[in-house]
This record gives sequence, C-alpha cells and structure tokens, in this order.
Amino acid sequence: MASLRSAMDSSFWDQSVSSPQTLEGSARVVPGQTFPLDGARGSRALRTQQLSLLGNGFPLGIIPSYGPAALKELGSFSLQTMLLKPETPRWWLGLVGQFRPKKLISSIKDELSRLSSFDDLEFPGFFQDVAKHFIDKSPFSLGLWSQFSLTPSASVLLSTEAHGEKKGRRHKLMLYDQLPLHDITLEAAWPELFRDHKGQYWEVPESISLDLSSLISDSGFRYRFGLHKNSGHPQALNATNGEAPLTLMPGLCAKAAFSYEQSHDFWRKEEEEDVLVETEQGTVVRPSYDVRLREPFSALSGIIGGTCAAWFGGRESSVAVASQGDEDISVNARKRSPLSADLFGSLCYTYQQGNFRNLYHDLTRIDARLDICSASAFATSVLNGLKRSSVNRAENPASSPRFNLILQQQVYGPIVCRVDSSVSLGSSPGRRGPHVEDFIFSLCYSLRVLASGKVVAWYSPKRKEGMIELRVFEF
Repeated sequence: MASLRSAMDSSFWDQSVSSPQTLEGSARVVPGQTFPLDGARGSRALRTQQLSLLGNGFPLGIIPSYGPAALKELGSFSLQTMLLKPETPRWWLGLVGQFRPKKLISSIKDELSRLSSFDDLEFPGFFQDVAKHFIDKSPFSLGLWSQFSLTPSASVLLSTEAHGEKKGRRHKLMLYDQLPLHDITLEAAWPELFRDHKGQYWEVPESISLDLSSLISDSGFRYRFGLHKNSGHPQALNATNGEAPLTLMPGLCAKAAFSYEQSHDFWRKEEEEDVLVETEQGTVVRPSYDVRLREPFSALSGIIGGTCAAWFGGRESSVAVASQGDEDISVNARKRSPLSADLFGSLCYTYQQGNFRNLYHDLTRIDARLDICSASAFATSVLNGLKRSSVNRAENPASSPRFNLILQQQVYGPIVCRVDSSVSLGSSPGRRGPHVEDFIFSLCYSLRVLASGKVVAWYSPKRKEGMIELRVFEF
C-alpha cells in the first residue's frame, strides 16, 4: 500500500524527506502542512550505511547527487564517498566527504583564459595559482557519524557536518529505544533543516523533540505523544517570500495524535516465498525480486485520526517589517493558537498485477490516494467558498485535498520505473483550480539479497534535486 503513516507522522517534527542539502541525506517536513509524497520520504537507513553499501557498486565508491548549493558558483552537482568506517560489535564510526567540482573546474578555466598563449606560461607561478584552488575549502564538505549500542534495543547516534561554503556546523544527537509495544525517540539538532510544501528550506537554530509512538496493533489503532521545543528565528535558505511557517517559530509544543487504519482486499493471489522454476539447468528456486511485491492484489485502505496540540510561548510571528529611519515597524503579525485540535484522513486504492519474479511484464502497480490533511481547514475553505468570502483560502496549504498517484512499471528484471505525483484539488497563489503540486521520477533496482531492498535514483523537477539512495522494506 502507499504509506498511510505519513498522515499522522507529518503532524510531528521528525518526519523526514530525502534531500541532498545535507550530508545526512534528509530534511524534516514542516509539521502541520501537507503530507509528503511517498517517493520523497527519507530512507530508514542512515546515509553512512547507504554510502558504505552503494560504494561497492560505483567506481571508486563515489556516489553522485544533485542539489542547488548555497553559493551558485558551486553548482548543483556533487560527489560523495565514505572516507573512513571503523566498527566494533557495539560501536561504529563513519566519515563522509563531499566535493562539488564546478567551482574548481571554473577556477582553472579562468586561470587558463588569462594566458594569451603558452609562451606566457610561467613556472612555478601559474601552478601555484592553480594549486590554491585545490585547497579552497568551499567546494568540500565533511560529515562524521558515530553510533553506540547501549542495550540490544537502545542506541545513541551522534553526528556533525561542516560545509566549506557555510560558517558553523550542523550537530545532531538521537537516542532511540525500542520497547515491546512502543518506540521512544529523543532527538536534538543545532540547527535543524525543514522543508515546506513549496519545496523551500528553513533552518531552525535549535530543535529538540521527545516522542513516544505505539506500534500498529492488529486492530489498526495507533497513537503518539510528543514534546518539541524550537529556539531562535527560522532562517530562509531558498525561500522567496521570507515568511516562516508558524510551527517553526520559537516555543514549546505538546502534541498528541491517534489514528485508526483498515484495509480490505477485493482479491489477492497469495504466493509462496520460494517458487520452483524449471530451467535448462534443472529446477531452481526463483523468489520475487521484492518479497513485498510478490502478491498480485486489489485493495482499498484508509486511515482516519486526530491531533491536539498546546503551545507555550512564541505565539506571534512577524510577517513583514517596514523600515522607518533606524526603527523596524511590524506591518502585520500572525498569531499561533495556544490550543488546537484537528482531524485528518486518507483513502487509498491499490492495484498490482504480476509477481515481480520474471524478467518481463511481471509488475504493474497503481496507488491512488486522496488526502485531507486538515478537516478544519478544509471545512473553512468550503464555507468561505459558499459565502463567496474574500478571505484568501490558499493561505493555509492544508485547506485543499490532495490526490496522490503512484505508478510503478517493471522495465527489465529488477529495474522498475516509478512516478509519484501530487495534485492539489484547490487553488493556490497564482493558480486556480486543480494543479500538479509535486512530481518525482524514480528508477529502482531491487536487490533480492536484501529480501525487500532497492537502490533508488530519483529526481524532482520542481526542486531541481536528485539523489541515489538505498531503501530497505519501504516503497
């Protein structure tokens, strides 16, 4: 099924999406906005683990990625590799390096363009000038990760990364404990990177969260509690309007959520894990390329739930500031409600044909999902529409339902082409009526040895970002 857990997790602060903007390979979703595309959700495997395994299949262990840098002269193309990875049974450390070649190539070309002819080439002066560009730190980035296993179910992860073109470092601490029926996570970042529904990035100077989440029971019921604290004013990295989301403003938030999930099969062809196939070499075992895609079926699934939140401090956010002499005057201010409650829901239809076992024409899958991210915002927009109110209904991104469509088609053997798209059924600034809000194209290479693992190369035309990732037991 298309993931329905995003409906609840997007209300909290730890819902991750894949992003090449950090060496960690992910950013957080701005809570309370629209649900992210399934194809955009971050991998459960740490980036160091991904690079360690992916490096075995790439020349020199170098993995490319594509994403705009803070400085345009650095370019969007970058190369990542594992530089160091010592480990023991209860501890491991990983050192990741990143290099953006555009600035180095441009600098060398500029040096050569200054020469009118090779007769003007002076040694060693020219080569000294070129060597300076190789030691320029701006194209380079380094990230260090270390994880300690406290108990068989609890671990601590520490990380720090530095980008040559930026001042300061990004630090993160995460404590994870898996209980029999719950997961407890304590996470702190200085600073933390968030991405909103428009693809804009915001950097919060300090973000600390504590969450307790239940496992999904046989009945489909799940609940979650969390405490979160933001400190410092969010900084826009690539935003054009400079208006920070209210949920990222300073303050302490206590939040609780619940959800109820159910699924109904119209039909399902159950398959054994191992299938014997007659070949020229005799009878061999040919399992599916992905154990989670081995059964053709047609099903309808849905989730409904609710959230409630209480904010303490930082209830106002300045939207615009006008300068008058030496004074800054706030033109407008948005207020954040100290208490709020809301409902959400998703309805998904899934159809799969094929067992994903043969080389050709053995997998076609469609996931069609309708999301209502905020029942209160949706109801308000409907009432304003009936009253023909002049209120800007597009101001709240969660007010319009979203229709998400996922298409997967086997190309050859373990290679699958996948397209994720999200269509907003309402209006937004500059757009009237339904329109495509996000789109991701992916090529997936499933790995039988991992049972349900795959190498994914994805690209987002809207954000002009792309990565190569390893994902395990997820779609």
